[in-house]
Amino acid sequence: MAPGARRLRASYALDGDGAWIAQARHLAAAFLTRARTEDDVPVSTRALEITQLVVSELVTNARKYAPGPVRLDLRLLDDVLEVIVRDGNPALPVPRTADPGRVGQHGLEIVMAVAQGLDVQQEPTGKRVTARISLLDPPEAGRQRER
Repeated sequence: MAPGARRLRASYALDGDGAWIAQARHLAAAFLTRARTEDDVPVSTRALEITQLVVSELVTNARKYAPGPVRLDLRLLDDVLEVIVRDGNPALPVPRTADPGRVGQHGLEIVMAVAQGLDVQQEPTGKRVTARISLLDPPEAGRQRER
C-alpha cells in the first residue's frame, strides 16, 4: 500500500443512540481535512461544505427510514469524493416532485442538486446510496467571486 493510501478511504459504523448526523459531518470534514493537509489533495472549501451537507442529508434519511446501524464510507477517486451511505432498508428512495409548500422531505432533492452524481442500489441487507462530489470548484464559481 502506498504511503497515505489508507487515508484516502475510510469507513465508519454509525450505530446506537446519539448524535449520528453531527458525528457523520465531523468524520467527513476530518477525512477531507486530513486528505488536504497530509496527502496534499486539493479540496476546496465549497467541496468541504457540500460534503457535510450531503452526509447530513443521507445519514438523516438512513436514520429516519431504516432499521439498525448505518455505514458511512468515504472514498477519494482522483478529484472526486464518493460519499456512500448503507442502511438496512431495501426500499429505494424516490425523489419527490417539487412542492414549495411541503415542509421537510427535501433531502434527496438537495443531494441531487449539489452532487455531481447520485446512485442508489439495493444490496442483500438493504441499500447503498452513493453521492459523488467534486473536490474542486467549478470554473464559473471562481470567475463569479473575482467580480
